[in-house]
Amino acid sequence: MGVEAGAQVARARALAVLRIRSRALAVALLPAAVAVILLAGAAGDRLEGPVWGAARAVLTPVAALVLLAAAGIALVVARARPAMSPTVPVTEEAAPDLYRMVRDLADRLDVPAPSAIALTPDCDSWLEDRTHPSHAPPPVEEHQDIAGPGKQAHRRQPVAPVLVIGSPFLWWMRVGELRAVLAPVIAGTGPSAHPDIAAARRFVRGLDAAVAVASAPRRDPLSRAVLAGVGWVARLLLRSCRIHAAELERGVAAAAAERAQAVDYGLRIVAQEQVGLAYAGWDRLLTRVALPAWRMGRWPSRLDAGVVAALTELSRRDRLAEGFASRLGERPACDLLEEPGTVDEAASLLAARLFHGGPAGPGPDWSPVDWSEYPDEVVDRKWRLDAARLHRVLDAMGVRPATGPAASATDAPTLSRVLDHLTDTGPAGTTETTGAGSLATDPTAEPTSDPTVDPAAHPTGSRPATAPPEAPGTPKPGPGGTTGTTNTTNTTPATTATQDPLDDEDLSGTTAPSATLAARLSAELAREEAAPSPATTPTPASPSPTTDLAALWDDRALPLFPLQPPRTARELLADHLTAMVCCAAMDTAGATPGLDWLDGPTLLVDGERTADLAPKVLSLIEDGDATPLRVWLSQLGIRPEKPVRLG
Repeated sequence: MGVEAGAQVARARALAVLRIRSRALAVALLPAAVAVILLAGAAGDRLEGPVWGAARAVLTPVAALVLLAAAGIALVVARARPAMSPTVPVTEEAAPDLYRMVRDLADRLDVPAPSAIALTPDCDSWLEDRTHPSHAPPPVEEHQDIAGPGKQAHRRQPVAPVLVIGSPFLWWMRVGELRAVLAPVIAGTGPSAHPDIAAARRFVRGLDAAVAVASAPRRDPLSRAVLAGVGWVARLLLRSCRIHAAELERGVAAAAAERAQAVDYGLRIVAQEQVGLAYAGWDRLLTRVALPAWRMGRWPSRLDAGVVAALTELSRRDRLAEGFASRLGERPACDLLEEPGTVDEAASLLAARLFHGGPAGPGPDWSPVDWSEYPDEVVDRKWRLDAARLHRVLDAMGVRPATGPAASATDAPTLSRVLDHLTDTGPAGTTETTGAGSLATDPTAEPTSDPTVDPAAHPTGSRPATAPPEAPGTPKPGPGGTTGTTNTTNTTPATTATQDPLDDEDLSGTTAPSATLAARLSAELAREEAAPSPATTPTPASPSPTTDLAALWDDRALPLFPLQPPRTARELLADHLTAMVCCAAMDTAGATPGLDWLDGPTLLVDGERTADLAPKVLSLIEDGDATPLRVWLSQLGIRPEKPVRLG
């Protein structure tokens, strides 16, 4: 370890953590030491009498129990599997140039090279210790550098941590920029190799893993009681180490930054700007582009390549981003990989699993989609399925088809039917009963089935793990997905069983027809998500969760990082109404579905993106005024009275 001030601070904090470990060991051994003294005194005829005899009789079994408990806690701490970040491993055979660049950086910084390289679908980079036996660290070559394939390996102590790189960096950054960004990260292997710092980190990670083991649900009362004690001790020690462990990591980071100043310092300032830009583009791509596809049971297989397209589009629109596109002429960092497409596909699948909770592998209901197929396979299908759900709910509510001289002669679904229903003809808070009866205000009524919609087209595995908010008064799904109430006795008046949708805070400020329809849509979507899905059935590409627990990492509650909160009822109604308008535009005005790299699904009319639809939709939902939307439809030649094709 170098002489950097941060390294000295880190070592001092590591010693403080180790002193806490020593004190805990001393507390565990203290009863045994006292018992040994009492027994030795009795053997030498020095500590005799009833008082000393009673002390020996009480303290000896207590010491044995304390030693047994301490040994059990130490065993759990030592054997508990520390948390490991889900990553895509990259072997040296798959990225020889990348490994060579990392070795050169380590040599220039005079620190040990990382033991391996892995990618994560996020805009961050760090070092991760995977020396625990359950993590199966890669072997190290004879020259004590990054391990390579097919070489006789031996382990040196300590093993260097694994370098984890954000996959968007490889596609957006140039080689020099990536080198500058990774320099302070790789410099952290120097302090990590110090025995005191490594021991302190192992102790803290072991305590954290022991807390996770104690928190896992178990049915056996004895194991629950034993692990509750283990968890209490581990949490107590973690609280004692918290400040020292945090300062230790700050010291290591400060030492690494100080050592890396001599490597590409000027370029690192420019590269940090690219880090922020890549993060913004990645977040936009996931929330606006990838999330709609994941909800449809499709996962884009080239997310990292999409970051480049999204940031290039941003540089074209935003003056602040001017000049960034000119960097694309330089060599991208993804050229350091032998097969960038394969790595991008693996990282894209991992991103879908982390941020959405999709299956571990592709299957019939979880298939990849290329960017060229995205408009037809995702956008068009999403709009038509949403429009079908909208009309299915209207059918269940008893809403009649549109009337008038231009109305369709058949009962085929039309946009006019939706517009007429949502157009507010009275003051807010009035209930529309004509033609719909009590179904218009009862969001708990079961919708009728629509033979034109395939239930398998809505796989529950393609939607967020947290269901959207249910409509007021909708019964919660019971065991096995059935709906019902937990209390079979009716203790409340019948008039309070169904809550008025206008009482929902989210739906306040909307008209009565909009609030009722939004509540019914929310309930219908919740039913679809609660229904069993073939996507949850294990397939050869998607192994059963009970067969390979190690593949599910440490935190098995997927998604680990949900991108967005569940959509509100108002947002659901706006999305479904927008989908219906887009379907009418495609079927009657020749519009086409498109992909906007920054905004996701978009409607193209004569090849131009339409960006002024949202205010018209909100005006209809909130004010019941369909005039702005009808004018917009007329200007584009969209005929709302014509039938549309549903999904």
